[in-house]
Amino acid sequence: MRTLLSINKFHFRKGGADVLYLEHAELFARAGWQTRFFSTRQPENLPCADAGFFADGIDFGHGRPTIGQALSVVWSRGARNRLRSLLDKAPVDIAHVHNIYHHLSPSVLVELKARGIPVVLTAHDLKLICPNYRMLDRDGICERCKGGRLWNPILRRCHQNSLAASTLIAVESALHQSLGLYRRFVDRVVTPSRFYRDKLIEWGWPAEKLVHVPNFVLQRTAVPQAPGPTLLYFGRLAPEKGVATLVRAAAMAGVPVEICGDGPLDGELKTLAASLAAPVTFHGPCDSQEISRRIAAARAAILPSEWYENGPLAAIEAFEAGRPLIGARIGGITELVVEGVTGWSFESGSVTDLARALRLAHDASDADLKRMADTCRARFAAEHSESVYRSRIAAIYDALLA
Repeated sequence: MRTLLSINKFHFRKGGADVLYLEHAELFARAGWQTRFFSTRQPENLPCADAGFFADGIDFGHGRPTIGQALSVVWSRGARNRLRSLLDKAPVDIAHVHNIYHHLSPSVLVELKARGIPVVLTAHDLKLICPNYRMLDRDGICERCKGGRLWNPILRRCHQNSLAASTLIAVESALHQSLGLYRRFVDRVVTPSRFYRDKLIEWGWPAEKLVHVPNFVLQRTAVPQAPGPTLLYFGRLAPEKGVATLVRAAAMAGVPVEICGDGPLDGELKTLAASLAAPVTFHGPCDSQEISRRIAAARAAILPSEWYENGPLAAIEAFEAGRPLIGARIGGITELVVEGVTGWSFESGSVTDLARALRLAHDASDADLKRMADTCRARFAAEHSESVYRSRIAAIYDALLA
């Protein structure tokens, strides 16, 4: 029996990367693999037999990081030592790394390679090339660090609008990139979108290390339903998600929109919706069952992002339920929305164009929605199902273990 070690900075469902970390391991456990975990100690963590080996968590809060925290972000000796203890007790065959930056650091990669353990990393965001991981600053999309110009985060204070935090991530990336810690100690990088693969190559990553594998979700047993009248956004209420643009577009189009989620813009968005008399209903944070129920009852799902999205799980969940997408033409979303086939696209950040797309979805005939539902479910089965994802990842593991 092979043993898979899954590594991620959080052992709870905080964001999409954390969901993939947990569900990826569950998928391979179902296939007969033994699975182990390495993460950080956090109050929200799910129960785990390996929790005693987890590294100490770092609480950055909203203030300036301490010298010890800053050093740990760049190189965590503690995380490497804790991983060493786990591996001494329980050897593994292969490691799959998700998000390790800031909390675990590439020190864990060095420990894995020192033991001859193959390492696969899923690029959930753009941290491998962008200090701020999103290629986004207060003015929008930013690629100023291309070519090693890693002083730009300091000049533009692109992380939390803080000089200290921005300096820290610039130093972190400069050291990691100069030492080649990711390129030298990771055997394969999985990119959930072709866009991310192309972007990594454009910024200097060797193509032979990159493998495009679309994201998946654990399949549910949802009963197909007739689409309802409302359009649904579910996700974080953060600036890069474009929810303010969505609220303005809903007001302009006069089309009802439901929003599930929370985040730093929650109060601001509710105030905006009230000031515009927008037909928007805020449901607050919803658990997975509630989200699944609302997807099934919706007409379409909305992806109004204003950053380089990768392979958003929201799109995959919508496809499984047979719901088309209203998606911004940006990042990996462009690979998911086929105009009039799996959804409707619009110019990212454009209130007018999003309002147009909302009206198209709202006015779509039952026959068109039925045709699109069938296509979306077929797309899910062909590209995002458990079996397809597992076979593609297993092929990478087999090649590295041969």
